[in-house]
Parts: sequence; structure tokens; C-alpha cells
Amino acid sequence: MATAQALPPVGRVETRTTLAFGFGAVAYGIKDNGFGTFLLLFYNQVIGLPSASVGFVIMCALLVDAFIDPAIGVASDRTRSRWGRRHPWMYASALPIALGWLLLWNPPVLDPTMTLLWLFGAAVLVRSAVSAYEVPSQALTPELSSDYNERTRLTAYRYIFGWAAGLLMLFAAYQLFLVPTPAQPNGLLNRDGYAAFAATGAAIMAFAILVSALGTHRRIAALPRPPIAAGGIGTAFRELRAAASNRAFVLLMAAGLFAYTMQGISFALSNYLYSFVWRFSTATFGWLALVLFAGVVLAFVGAPALARRIGKPRAAAWLVVSAGVFQGVPFALRLLGLFPPPESAMMVPVLFAIYIVSGAASIGAAIVGASMMADVVEHAEARTGTRNEGVFFAGLFFVQKCTSGLGIFVSGAILALAGFPESATPGQVPEAVLDRLTILFAGGYFLLSLAAGWLFLRFPFGPEEHRARIEQIASAR
Repeated sequence: MATAQALPPVGRVETRTTLAFGFGAVAYGIKDNGFGTFLLLFYNQVIGLPSASVGFVIMCALLVDAFIDPAIGVASDRTRSRWGRRHPWMYASALPIALGWLLLWNPPVLDPTMTLLWLFGAAVLVRSAVSAYEVPSQALTPELSSDYNERTRLTAYRYIFGWAAGLLMLFAAYQLFLVPTPAQPNGLLNRDGYAAFAATGAAIMAFAILVSALGTHRRIAALPRPPIAAGGIGTAFRELRAAASNRAFVLLMAAGLFAYTMQGISFALSNYLYSFVWRFSTATFGWLALVLFAGVVLAFVGAPALARRIGKPRAAAWLVVSAGVFQGVPFALRLLGLFPPPESAMMVPVLFAIYIVSGAASIGAAIVGASMMADVVEHAEARTGTRNEGVFFAGLFFVQKCTSGLGIFVSGAILALAGFPESATPGQVPEAVLDRLTILFAGGYFLLSLAAGWLFLRFPFGPEEHRARIEQIASAR
């Protein structure tokens, strides 16, 4: 095995390690897709709880994450074992994630208040267990390579695996699990289907985590193991405070907060928009996952190339604003009477073409933003003398989880403001309600994209500064 070193090598990571590293994101992809796409719908339309209450509970669970994620990041940075800093956490998270996922989608028959408490407890369990895997796993990004562009490539693999898994589960949900029955003609309201959806997802998530941990295990001896600063919890909190004061880190956290919240709103409201605004048929839902995956592939190929060409900050800004524009186009045209109506044969092809572009832009912005976070590690190390990969990626993962936290909270508020009815039937929701829903959704999405783009452009360094910093750190060591 290679000898452990203080600074990661500058170079390309071998293919099998790259694939194993990326494959671990399957767990987060399934969790994020389920949380973002179906959780609000399940507890609102299937269980029968008010949308605003469900959104508030998920928001409260997100507040718990604000303490759990950095704690895991600090603990991971300070872990020392024969399995390194990251892998003990990765191995230990597999079973709790699977258990929490099963509990989340199988609430017992309780009164509304107790059901909301069940949702809160299960959501906290799932999100905490996912943090215990995802924070250390993502922290491997700057540890595997210190090359500026290689980190974007590694991140792209992580995103394509995560999105592929989420979309495959989306396809399975629409075509296998959430299908119409004689008792329930609307498959999205088929409660029994959610139990099978949960069991399948739990098994795949645990499998992906173990495969990824085993596949990257051989690199443990070569990963950086910087000395731990003397002191206990006080020293750990000082390190956390120093990391949180880094300007580049704060800018990325803020940009990610806006970008992932807008993505979360899109996830949470997607089934409402598909079913009630565009009135998708069962066959159309079957094509949806493939269409969205086309956007993922486009982002996988295009985002790293764009970042190399114009730099990561400009690429992230351009992509996130483009996502906001394209996401709003069909709704603006619909309100103007210029978009093909649901009964038109042209509606689905035109809409899917827009989805491919907007999805690619949104995912591409996330890929580039995560790669920028990896570069913050050495930026902070040059200032403080300490490597805190876990802390920085805990911050990134926290804003990623805003996808299902703030996103669901805002989506619940949008549904309430639009006056959207519970247990609604497609084709029977008043047109005025649908107009309010689309205006609030598209307008909010676009404003969030502008805020994220502006913050990405404020990022303080590019490839030249990063390379000079790597050389400086290497020379000092």
C-alpha cells in the first residue's frame, strides 16, 4: 500500500477507485429523490396531513441537521483508526440508514399530532444516518486528489451515480410500485406501493454504502492523516469556528442554500405539477425518468468541460441562472396562452426538451459548486495550518439537505397560498388555483437562481491561485 502523506497527490485517480467513490452516492440519490419527490405528497395526499404542517415538520428536522452535520464533520476529521478517518463512519451508517428509511414510509395508524411526531423522528434518523455516511464520504474528494480539474471529474461521477439511482427509483415508483389498483385508481395515492418502494430503497442504499466503502478501502493508507490539535471539545469548536469564518466557504454555503432550496421546491412540487398542471398519463410518467437522466448525462459531460473553459465560479453562476430561466419558460408561456395545452400531442415533447436543458443546468451547477468546496480545503489550510475536509463537506451536505428541508417547507407554503385542496383529483382543480401555483413556483425558482448566481460570482479564487497554494503547502511540508 502507498504511504500516508499530508497532502493528496496532484493527478488522476484510478478508474476503480473513482467508480467506487461515485457509487456511494447511490444511497443519497435514493434518499434525496424519495424525500424531495414523494414525502410531501405521501404525508399530505395519502396520509391526509396538511401540507403546511408536513413542511414545517421537515423544516424542524433540518434545524436538527444544523447541529448534527458539523458535529459529524469535526468527529470525522479527528477520528484516528486503522481504517483511517472516514471509513469507520461509512461502514457504520449502512444499517441505520436502511432502518430509518423503512420507518419513514411505514407510519402506524396514529392521530395527526402523533403522526407528525413519527415523521419528525423518522426524518431525523434517516438524515442523521445519511450524514454519518455522506459527510465522510464526500470529504474523500479533496483527499483523493489535489488537482483542480480532477476534483470536478470526481464530483461529476458522484452526481451521475446519485442521480441515476434516484431516477431509476423514480421510474420504478411510477411503473412498479405506485400503480393504479381497483381500490385506488390514482397510483400516486397507493399506500401499499410506498411500503414496497421503501423496502427496495433501503436494501439498495445499504448495498451501495458497503460497496463504496469496500471499494475505496485500499486507499486508506494513502489518505492524508494530519496531526490532531491538542485539546478536547473546546479545540474542536475553535476549528469549526475558524472554518466557518472562511469567506470562500461562507459564499459557497450561501450560494448552495439558494441553489438547493430551489431544486428542493422543484422536487417537492414536481408531482403536483406533473399530475395537475400538465396532466401526465401513466405512459408519460414512464418516460419521465429517462428524460431527466438525459439531463444528468449532459451535465456529467458538459459541466466539467465548461468549468475548465471559463472557470468554476462563472460556470456555476451561468448554469444556475440558466436553470432558473428554463424552468420558468413553460409556465410563463402557459399563462400567456402560448404553450401547447395538455390535450395537445406537442405538449410532452416540448416540455421534455425544456426539462433536459433545465435539469442539465441545475445539476451542472451543483457539480461545479461541490468541486469548488473541495478547493476551499487548501485555501483554509494555508490560512490556519489545519485540514478540515469533514467540516467543509458537512457544510456542503447541510445545504444539500436543504433540498428536502427548506424546499418542502417552502413548497408547503406555496400550496397553502395557492389554495391547493387536499386529496385533489387531476382535472378538477380550479384553473385559478393552478395559475397561482405556477406563478409562485416559477417566480420563486427564478429569484433563488439569481441569488445563487450572484453569490457564485463572488467566489474569491480560481485555478491559478489554487495551484500556487498547493505548491506552497507542499514546499512547506
